[in-house]
Amino acid sequence: MILDLFRDGFSTQTLVNLLVRVFTVFCVLPIHEYAHALTATKLGDDTPRLQGRLSLNPLAHLDIFGSLMILLCGFGYAKPVGVNPRNFKNPKGGMALTALAGPGSNLLMSLIFALLANCVNIAYVNNGLTVAYVAVIFFMYAALINVSLALFNLIPIPPLDGSRILNIILPAKYYFQIMKYERYIVIGIFILMVTGIFSRPFSILCSLVMRLIFTLVGLPFGNYAVTF
Repeated sequence: MILDLFRDGFSTQTLVNLLVRVFTVFCVLPIHEYAHALTATKLGDDTPRLQGRLSLNPLAHLDIFGSLMILLCGFGYAKPVGVNPRNFKNPKGGMALTALAGPGSNLLMSLIFALLANCVNIAYVNNGLTVAYVAVIFFMYAALINVSLALFNLIPIPPLDGSRILNIILPAKYYFQIMKYERYIVIGIFILMVTGIFSRPFSILCSLVMRLIFTLVGLPFGNYAVTF
């Protein structure tokens, strides 16, 4: 992160971490939001396209404050994609699928980055290339960022994607009662993250999913497999 770079000076790990944060802002978050927009559009809602969100252009999706938070603090957000559930044939099902598309894109990207880490690791093991080592670390960080975003967004509380999935399970009157307190829930989440109360159990969950992904992806690579 940028604060680490100023505080601790230059190191390979800090530089890679910073590069991953920049990559998250300009690539990972836009793909996440584009997945929402594309799914909603395919299901019959033209709202994302009319709002200019059916695009991979980062500028269409980024929130300035949310992006700065990622660079400085390690967590943040992009602009949510506007969706009108009344345009779906099945409003509840359409909202759930649209919500799942974002975390789904993150899990897919984590698999791709885990695969790239394993492929590049062969060059590092065989030749000891520093560039290959840095690339492996970068891809591992990128995979972790995507897993973290996917799992975090699947938490079934507003305004996260998981709350839209909760709409299928809960009766409408209870769901909308919960949604009324969205602003206060956001503040609560922020406090839990800043104080670190939420960090430990969430980190354990992310580590378990990362181990599973790298174990599965690493099977074809045998002794060259990257372990997490």
